[in-house]
Formats: sequence, C-alpha cells, structure tokens
Amino acid sequence: MSPDLQWRAVLGRDARFDGAFVYGVRSTRIYCRPSCPSRRPAMRHVIYFDRPADAERSGFRACLRCRPREARLLDAEVTAVTRACRMIERSKSGVTLTVLGKAAGMSSSRLRRAFSRVVGVSPKTYAEAWRMDQLKSLLKNGESITGALYGAGYGSPSRLYGKSSRRLGMTPGEYRNGAPAVRIRVTVVRTSLGEMLVAATERGICAVKLGEDGDALLKELKEEFDAAAIERDDESLAEYA
Repeated sequence: MSPDLQWRAVLGRDARFDGAFVYGVRSTRIYCRPSCPSRRPAMRHVIYFDRPADAERSGFRACLRCRPREARLLDAEVTAVTRACRMIERSKSGVTLTVLGKAAGMSSSRLRRAFSRVVGVSPKTYAEAWRMDQLKSLLKNGESITGALYGAGYGSPSRLYGKSSRRLGMTPGEYRNGAPAVRIRVTVVRTSLGEMLVAATERGICAVKLGEDGDALLKELKEEFDAAAIERDDESLAEYA
C-alpha cells in the first residue's frame, strides 16, 4: 500500500482501512488505527506498519482511544485492492486484470470498480505510475537508461519513450542528468491535504508533490532537477493545479 494512500486514509479517518494497517506517531510513540478520532499528526511524524505487532516491536504503544489491536477490516474490498496493489508492485513484466481478480478473489470487473473506489485510479493507471516511479528512482541512483528501462519493467524502449513526455515531461536521459537546459515552471497551492507543488516543462507535467511546507517542496524539486532552469509561474500553471 502506497504511503500516499495510507496518508489519505489517516487524514480522512477512513474506517474502511481499519485492519489494513496502523500508523505510529514518532513524537508520542503511540500507534493508532486509520479511523482514530484523535487529532491528526503532522505527516512528517507518521510511520506506517502492516500489523500492530510490527508497531510494538518498533517501540510504539497502542492508542487507548481507538484500540488498534481490536480493529477489524470493515470493507473486504480494501483487502482485495491492497493485495492487487502489492501484486502490481512485485510484477516486473506486468499482470493482467484477470490474474489480479483471481488473486483478490473477485471478478475482474468488480476488482476494477473496487480499485477505482479505494485508490482513485484504475489498476492500469496505478501500474503505469508505479513503473514510472521505479524508473525515476533507478535513474537517480545512477542506473543506465537501458538498465532502468528493463529494471522498471518496460518491455521495450519504444514503450518507455512513448510515455516519457507525458509522465516525465522530458526524455529519460534529461531526467537522469538533472534536466540540463530544461525550463521548468512551478506553482504551489494549498489543498485539503496540505501544500501541493505542480511543476511542468513544455512537454508536460514533470512533478507533483504534497507536503506541509511549500518552501521544502521547492527545495526538493530543485534537488531532483538540479541542472534545470526553474521559475515560479502561478498563472500559467493554474489550470494544471
């Protein structure tokens, strides 16, 4: 389960995720179920665990208010979607919706609907985003373009380059080198989840980041694209934001 999905569940006190994971608060050393009615912690203080036992092994105490050890999963579809997400993340060559459905114990059409309800996107879109994120991580860690391409699960260069402009806003080579001579426009807006940074090149969006501090998000962007020409442009990016 992605940290973004878990954080959305915590922010929304989403009881559907009770039993799917627990979250610990580093400042208090207490762990809770997602639906806990207590005051929401700062995102930087939160750490996620699959099971209460994992949290306790790390030195966290169970919340006396929400009693996370007693949590039961209220929506079986969340379990199925979580299982499907992990299958997608483990697969190097892609996995079909039919296979995901069988593993999740439901029809492919039902899984597609449940996936969109819980995650907000289709399994295909989730898989594409995961693969692109893996590619970016490999490139930033010094992997060659070819090595990153196959390491992230792309079957051929054409499949990667066909998506790179839309997903990266630049070529994989430009991304690997910190986007030299690439002009990046950026805006930061306030959302219900905190500050959101949106950055784009002439080819498309190259970054979306969420956090509590807009300046910290800008710093993170500059570290990711350390050779790019980055400029603030709230007006032209308003539609994207």
